[in-house]
Formats: sequence, C-alpha cells, structure tokens
Amino acid sequence: MRNAVSVISVLSMTVSSVLAAEELGTIEVESTTLSDVSGEEVKSADLADALTKKVPGISIVRRSGIANDIILRGQKKDNINILIDNAKVYGACPNRMDPPTSHILTNTIDSIEITEGPYDVENFGTLSGAVKITTIKPSAGLSGEVSLNLGSFDYRKGAATVSGGNEKVRFLLSASKETSAQYKDGDGNTFYDQIANLDPPAPADVQYKDEYRDIDAYEKSSILGKVFIDLTDKQELRLSYTANRSDDVLYPSSTMDALYDDSNILNIEYAVKDLGKYSKSLDVQYYSSDVEHPMSTFYRNSSGLNSANEMISFLTTDTKGVKIKDSFDLSASAELTIGIDASLRNWDGAYEKKGMMATVITGRKSIDDVDTENHALFAEIEKRYSAITIKAGMRYDDTSITPANSITPVGTYSQQSNDYSGLSANVFTNFQADAGTRYFAGIGRASRVPDARELYFYNKDAVEIGTPTLDKTTNTEIDIGVEKTYNSFNIKTKLFHSWLKDYIYYNSSVATNNFENIDATIYGLEISGAYFASDEVYIDFGLAYQRGQKDNPLVGQTDTDLAEIPPMKVNVALNYDYGYRNTASIELVAADAWKHFDSDNGEQAISGYGVVNVRLKHNVTRAFELTAGIDNILDKTYAVTNTYKDLALLADGSGDVMLINEPGRYLYVNGTYKF
Repeated sequence: MRNAVSVISVLSMTVSSVLAAEELGTIEVESTTLSDVSGEEVKSADLADALTKKVPGISIVRRSGIANDIILRGQKKDNINILIDNAKVYGACPNRMDPPTSHILTNTIDSIEITEGPYDVENFGTLSGAVKITTIKPSAGLSGEVSLNLGSFDYRKGAATVSGGNEKVRFLLSASKETSAQYKDGDGNTFYDQIANLDPPAPADVQYKDEYRDIDAYEKSSILGKVFIDLTDKQELRLSYTANRSDDVLYPSSTMDALYDDSNILNIEYAVKDLGKYSKSLDVQYYSSDVEHPMSTFYRNSSGLNSANEMISFLTTDTKGVKIKDSFDLSASAELTIGIDASLRNWDGAYEKKGMMATVITGRKSIDDVDTENHALFAEIEKRYSAITIKAGMRYDDTSITPANSITPVGTYSQQSNDYSGLSANVFTNFQADAGTRYFAGIGRASRVPDARELYFYNKDAVEIGTPTLDKTTNTEIDIGVEKTYNSFNIKTKLFHSWLKDYIYYNSSVATNNFENIDATIYGLEISGAYFASDEVYIDFGLAYQRGQKDNPLVGQTDTDLAEIPPMKVNVALNYDYGYRNTASIELVAADAWKHFDSDNGEQAISGYGVVNVRLKHNVTRAFELTAGIDNILDKTYAVTNTYKDLALLADGSGDVMLINEPGRYLYVNGTYKF
C-alpha cells in the first residue's frame, strides 16, 4: 500500500477499461455539500463554528470567539485543503490564529463542498481532504438583502448585499461588520476569568491586565465585490475581491493576541465553451491573496506599564496562483480534463521588542522570507457504463521551498532550501445495485510538502523549532461505503483507512528541531442519513468515529496515540417545516470523552459532552425573515479542543496547558429584509 506503483497500475487499468465503455454520466467522488450557507448560518460569521454543528466528521479547534480552525477526519492545518472560489488562501500566523476558514465569512458563502480523502488532483496539497467554498454570485435584475443580528455576550452584526445588472454584466457588493464581548462559559467565566481561575494560577505575566478584563473579544469587517461579464454567448469573465479586517482579537489560550488581522483575496476567472473538438470547456484562473497578522502581548501583564516591554510577532503571507484546465469528450461516453496548476507562496515574519531587550530581539526572524513554489500537471477522466461509474485522476507536482537566507547566509540563521516532487493518483467508483442501493469505493494516494513553519521556524528565544530536513507527507487511503434508500429512510455508511508515510509530527521531548517525520495510520467510520416521518417532520443524523496511531513511539516517548484525533461525535436534529419556508428544529451535538490521546505531547483527558440547540426560522412576510435560536440551551460547561504542543499555548502554574471552554448558553436573533 505504500508503493505508488500499485496505485498507478490500478489507475492505468481503469483508464483503459473506461475508454471502452458506453454511456456518459456525471460522476462525483463522495462528498458532503452544504447549500445556502449565507441564508442558513446567520448566528455567527465563524465558518468553523457552523461546520462543526453541521458535519459530524468536522470538529472545531477553539482559539477565540472568532477565527477558529477545523479538524477533518483527524486532520488539520495543511493536511486538508481550504479553497475559496478555487483560490488558495493561507493564514500568516504560525500559531494558527488566522486559519484559512477565518478569511471568509458565512454571510458571503453560497455553498461548501467537503471531500474526504485524497481524491482531488486539481489542487496543490490535498492530502486527506478538501473544503471547497463557493461564495455568493451576482444575478441579473436588482435584488439584495439587509440583515441585523443580535446575540448574547453583546454580539452585534450588520450586513448588506446588493446585486444587479443585465444578461451581459452583473455585479454584487456585500459588506458586514460585527463585534462581540468575551463570551462566558457555562460557569459564567469570560476569557479573563478562565485564565485567572486556573489552579494552580497561571504565571502573572500571561494573564490579562486588569484594565482589559472587559475588553471586547474582537471586531470584524468584510467587503465582497464581484463583476461577471458575458463577453459572448460562450465566454464569461468573472472578477471578485474580498477584504477582511479584524481588530483586537483575543486568544485566551495563547500568550499573545492579534492586534489586527487583514486579508485581501483577488480572483479573476475566464471561461469559454465549445472552442473545438478538444475543448468543450476551457477555464483560466488567476488569484492572489495576502494576509498581515501582528500578534502582541499588549493586553497581557508581560507588556509592562504603558506597554513598555511589549513583544510583537509580525507576520505576512501572500500567495499567487494560475490554473488552466481544459475538458473535452474522448468519445460519446468519456470526458477527459487536463490542466496545469502553478502557485507561489511567500511567508515572512520577525519579532519586535520594546524595553531593555529591544536591541537583542527586534528584527530577529521567525520565518525568513520563505518562498514555496509549485508547478503541476493533472488529468482526470470520468466514465459511466451499465450500473458502474468511475472517476480516475493523476497529478504530478514539482515544488521548491527557498528561505531568503539560503541565498545570503546571515549568522546562525543560514538554512537549506528543499525540493520535492511526487505523483498522486486515485480511482473512485460507484455501483448502483438497484434503485435503493448504491455501493462506492476508492483508493488514492496524495502528498503535501512541509510548510515554512515546520521547516524553518525560530521562536522568540532563537530556538529552532522547525526541522529543515523534513520529507513530504504521503497519504495512501482506501474508502468503501454503501448507501441505502427506503421510502422514508436514507442511510449512508463509510469506512476509511489511511496510511500516512513521513507524517509531519511535533516531538515535545526534544529541545530543538521539534518537527519530525513518522509513519502512522488513521481509520474510521462515518454514518449519516435522514428519516422522514411526514412531508413536514424529519430527522437527520450523523456519526463520526476515528482512531489514529503512530507505527512506533517517538524517541524518548512511549505513547502511540496520534494527536488531534477527536473522539466519536454525533449530530442529531429533529426538524419541522411549516408554512412558507418556515422551519423549527432542535438538535443534539454530542461527543465521547477523549480516551485515546497523546499525553507525551501535551494532550490531556477531556470529558464528553452533549449540547442541545434550538432554532426557529420564520418568514413574517415574503420579504422579511426572522431567525431566533438558543445554543447550549442547558448552559453546559465543556471543552472540545485538546492541547497538542505543536501550538504555543498558555499553561497554569504547574505547567498543565489550559483547556479553553466553549460558550455557555447563547441566545440570538437575526432579521433579514430581502428586496
């Protein structure tokens, strides 16, 4: 299973067989799609919060009241690919304060497609899954909406969208602004209180200053603009720009907070149809994204009186990419897509220090102007014959990673550059046994290169945390499943087993070069479905369970449990649709206790939880919609995010890392007027 030759052989035989088949059909790799996200997820702009409530296989990594990360099938960070309108977006913070999901807001999202496994050859770095976000589109004719959202903990949000144009030119403009105080957990503790109440107490220098005990948790603004132009009946030009501005974002489980977090995303797409026999559809895309993220001790005691000893870690990242893909029919029943994909990411960071140590630390690099340049070729074939459908793909990547100081060595910071290449391939098939039974299976192999933090990162004390000699991680995975449909009941069961070679992992037992390559496995089960008691009343449900294990303990350790593998999680919702697009629902989100965790690398036991949420969406008129709800109606105190030491987190006086609690009872109401 670890040999790419076996995967390529299967792929070659599959391509040969599908070319001899008949009947063309649409083939989809197994995925979960959330639609009308902007209309449904009105409680908060935080995408991670919305996903964890809707998808059992996704868990939130709580860092703040906003800008949280996700885990998909026991994978996070660069192991899953986050795409916004097919554009790559990265965060600048090495401590994951600004993950890609934080640079797009739910009120601007149309749909989200979540693909689990290495079944995406079009995009760079889809190791174990992809989250593909599609933002709202402009339409002809003047339309729009204005919404106001109020919630517990002084949450306030206003948003407006307007769209218009004609058959040739269409535009869209969307803007929003929101603020929130520090949320309170089920015990009534704010961020300030959660730190202050640690026992034994956390060191005084990491605690918030008394004058900031009631400061807001964040302020966030966003603008999305789009213009779609039909150049001819068969040619379309799409232009879009997104700006996100976040200020004073508190991260209580870290020792720093973000002074601001600014990002820009530019996307240009050109599509033309029916150019000839070998071009049924040609798509050309250019995108550019950049993020600026200074995190600081300004609000903490360590910054001193009048912030005379403030420490700032200032980071930037920018990414540019081009993709060209062409689709055409090989026969009346087979379609081939071929393409090229190229991207360049730069990541740069340095420390700034005030006070007595300013001359020693200021200018010290954390990530030194590192370029990650990727070039790739990909191909994908789709085919249906009889009751079987097949989709197969292949991708070749060539990647170079170059820090600035590899060209001009500077003191102790001279670092090596790295080159990686690799071939990815996958086959996915569906078998429709009868009208109510469908079987599916896939085998795939994909890789991702280490990022600049894992390779080259230095902390503020000039300790080299990164390991410049890391190999790329390769995932070889098998997925199988069955979907059964009855008159009023649908259930889908999926099993997967993932072999991870040279998995990039953090070893807290060593003093330097903490990241290393290990071999590991992740396997699991997912069940989802729905039961329709009537046309108005139905239940939807989902369950996800996964285990992760290292093949061998790390040097100096004994634990073989893999970090960041959430316990079994269940989502169940009872829904009642009534009247004109009105819905009432009550849902349970529950998870087992953390019984399998990596204690050698900072994780700890966390109790299980069960949270009940209620929601009502009612159209007062055809133009005015009111949504109200209560999350965590029983005001439970619980935590979902563990404390793996690959992130720098705050600890109490004994050295135990702080578990950040989730919000307590949260009431919200949202009014939307559409025209």
